[in-house]
Amino acid sequence: MIEFLTDIFAYRFLANAVVAAILCGVCCGIVGTYMVVRRLVFLGGGITHSSFGGIGLAYFLGINPLWGAGVFALLSAVGIEASSRKGQIREDSAIGIMWSVGMAIGILFIYLTPGYAPNLMNFLFGNILTVTTVNIQLLALLAVVLVVLFSVWHRQVMFVAFDRDYAESQGVRTGVVAYSVAILTAITIVLSIRAVGIVMLISLLTIPPVIANSLSGSYKRITIWSVVIAIFGNLAGLFVSYRLDVPAGAATIFLLTVVLIGVKLIPLCKFRRVEAK
Repeated sequence: MIEFLTDIFAYRFLANAVVAAILCGVCCGIVGTYMVVRRLVFLGGGITHSSFGGIGLAYFLGINPLWGAGVFALLSAVGIEASSRKGQIREDSAIGIMWSVGMAIGILFIYLTPGYAPNLMNFLFGNILTVTTVNIQLLALLAVVLVVLFSVWHRQVMFVAFDRDYAESQGVRTGVVAYSVAILTAITIVLSIRAVGIVMLISLLTIPPVIANSLSGSYKRITIWSVVIAIFGNLAGLFVSYRLDVPAGAATIFLLTVVLIGVKLIPLCKFRRVEAK
């Protein structure tokens, strides 16, 4: 542990990884709570996998893959929200279509890219050690925006997350809230891809809020606990990665899953003890 703390100050890339782990925890904890409470976990998977289409197209055009991922993620987030609000197509159907089409486009353009196919392992499974200073600055800006927005719009976001129809009856501009959160979700996903990866990101958005929901029923407390759990999960995963030389994203998700199982089993064990008495 002491060696790990020493190396954080000795190596810039490790220090960047620690800061990125904290910032990703803040962003994913806030956005993930909204997704879980609104029962739109599938939305995160749809946006993350559709962004793969942008990555493939960006490689084909010779531009930064994250720019392509950002465009596809934003278009899919807004498209899913728009189609579901207008009733043209069911929300889960729209997400499934975006998910599959995005992956198909990404694979197609990767194979059409001249020369050797690029190595996309870092985008699929993440590599937090490759996070750049610019990426950290963008994550920090996003974290500030999310904290301020969800603090100011706390009641509106909570109403929309729990019951959109009731929110509209109370005069809440549900369209503005829903589209804003959808866009911020897309941005969070794109900026977290390098650290966590497309495949692992949906778990980081989901598991911390589910654990937090086991500890509290208050939306505000769930959000706070989700952020704390996501941060400590990321840091613990980074430490395990440092010690065992395994991918940090996979280690983080594994540890969070173990915590989730433990949280769910503790009440069950207590109930069995009381029943035995």
